[in-house]
Amino acid sequence: MDLEKLSDSLCFGGRQQRWRHRSATLGCEMSFSVYLPPQAEAGAPLPVLYWLSGLTCTDENFVQKAGAQRTAAQLGLILVCPDTSPRGAEVARAPDGEWDLGLSAGFYLNASEAPWASHYRMHDYVADELPSLIEAHFPASDRRAISGHSMGGHGALVTALRRPGRYRSVSAFAPICHPCDCPWGQKAFRHYLGDDESRWQAWDASVLIGQAQERLPLLIDQGEADAFLASQLRPEALVAAASAAGYPLTLRRHPGYDHSYFFIASLIDEHLHHHAKALGRLAS
Repeated sequence: MDLEKLSDSLCFGGRQQRWRHRSATLGCEMSFSVYLPPQAEAGAPLPVLYWLSGLTCTDENFVQKAGAQRTAAQLGLILVCPDTSPRGAEVARAPDGEWDLGLSAGFYLNASEAPWASHYRMHDYVADELPSLIEAHFPASDRRAISGHSMGGHGALVTALRRPGRYRSVSAFAPICHPCDCPWGQKAFRHYLGDDESRWQAWDASVLIGQAQERLPLLIDQGEADAFLASQLRPEALVAAASAAGYPLTLRRHPGYDHSYFFIASLIDEHLHHHAKALGRLAS
């Protein structure tokens, strides 16, 4: 697979890079960002944290705003950030003004409805194609963790729950916890998956957690000043489902914090340590 390097910068002794490749899964060119900590120079495979960003974002938001590289360098973690949707002239897009559908709004699922189905297969891209590429071309092991924010938090939860054995840990900031029952999720699911709401449940963490085949370390942080908390995010639904299933879930609520990257930057180090323990980079 051909990879084109778009940028490469020294960062805390490691390399912050951006790459482009042709995705067979999505049928278009895709970009991703990767942080290689200083330990990558030795060549021994390192564990990988995959970060899924939210609505309106690209692969660059997290690496530019979260400030995760310093701690990733200390812990020896590779950070991989895919884009949030397929892109390109051949890719379907929503009408102008529809920021929560189409480009930058892939919802990390596999679409089944026209015109989306031919390109919008972000779940398979994140869970299968991208890790295969990373592990083939970078000093990356198959010890994986996954995290994300908002729509990306939904993606991290759903991807981990749908793919037992693929990840060692999962976390999220302000995730869309019950998309079947919130406006963002309902809009996306109706377009991508069709009107049969029973099919939506396969992409809803509050449903999937009750069917989980494994118990991963799961950490969620939620700001109480988040403007989307009551209408879109619905963490109480996930907590109730996890409690009913006996799934260990740590949900931390933080007064005063909103939905922004200021919130993420304030707590990202704790998430990196959460994953480093599960990935064998820290003592338990």
